[in-house]
Amino acid sequence: MNGKSTVGNIIKLLLATFFLILFIGMSIIFGYTDTSIPLAYQAFTEFDGSNEHLIIQTVRLPRAFIAACVGASLAIAGVYMQTLTKNPLASPGILGINAGASFAVVFVLTYFQISNLNMFTWVSFLGAAVAALTVYFIGGAGRQGLTPMKLTLAGAAITALFSSFTQGMLVTNEAALDEVLFWLSGSVQGRKLETLSSVFPYLITGWFLALALSPIMNVLAMGDDVARGLGVKVGYLKIMVGMIVILLAGGSVAVAGPIGFIGIVIPHIARQLVGTDHRWLVPFAGLLGGILLLAADIGARYIVMPQEVPVGVMTAFIGTPYFIYIARKGFNRG
Repeated sequence: MNGKSTVGNIIKLLLATFFLILFIGMSIIFGYTDTSIPLAYQAFTEFDGSNEHLIIQTVRLPRAFIAACVGASLAIAGVYMQTLTKNPLASPGILGINAGASFAVVFVLTYFQISNLNMFTWVSFLGAAVAALTVYFIGGAGRQGLTPMKLTLAGAAITALFSSFTQGMLVTNEAALDEVLFWLSGSVQGRKLETLSSVFPYLITGWFLALALSPIMNVLAMGDDVARGLGVKVGYLKIMVGMIVILLAGGSVAVAGPIGFIGIVIPHIARQLVGTDHRWLVPFAGLLGGILLLAADIGARYIVMPQEVPVGVMTAFIGTPYFIYIARKGFNRG
């Protein structure tokens, strides 16, 4: 990469960081309760216990941080899934993470009547991890080992299996449907910092590993045979990629429920802006993912005010046109 491209990418990263901070600020200020920049500043410097100050500190600040972290994690997980599977439409859901997490939550709610949000977090994390590990085990079986096609097929099969189980339980238990419907749609509303703090160590570990492995991912992107020829232990690398996806996507689903399209759309936008070098692609995708989810969450507050649309619905509304564009572009190339 020449110096001109490097400088350009640095500028783009700085701009993305600025916009991420800007959208975090907007998320803290905008909403049904009327607030302003001075009022938000006073909430942290001269807290007086007023309703507005309480909303800013206990509702909007956690919501903004959770949206930024979840969006960044889903986008980075999407980058790694698309590189691993060589599939431009791959996303964290391809490993059955969303389906596994949803199944686990509905299962404990149906059979154990657990409705605590923090318990949902850990149960969904466990379900996401179990589903992803199952997909990796099935995809790695056989003579050829873990291949992109086998991984994709195994993920589709496990996703269909868990989704069917989940729908079956919801049909027979309407109370469970009422309890988890908003969570199943994907939402950052009503989440607390304690919810984020419980999985944040896993998210930050995933971010660190993703950045650390980014140079090697450039080699893997050239193909397994080329990577092996250059001395890369492809099997171990794929296991590490799976761990990263489980940490990032599993932690995100645990906090906010299954939120789609970010893991598909953002990696493509990031590649168009900074290229395919993972050393730039990973941090830039993380920043864009945070921005997109923050923007979607802010918009969700105004669509049917005073009610709110689940942010997963907003990301689908934003991401579907671009998803269709990616699919058509890939089809035309084929």
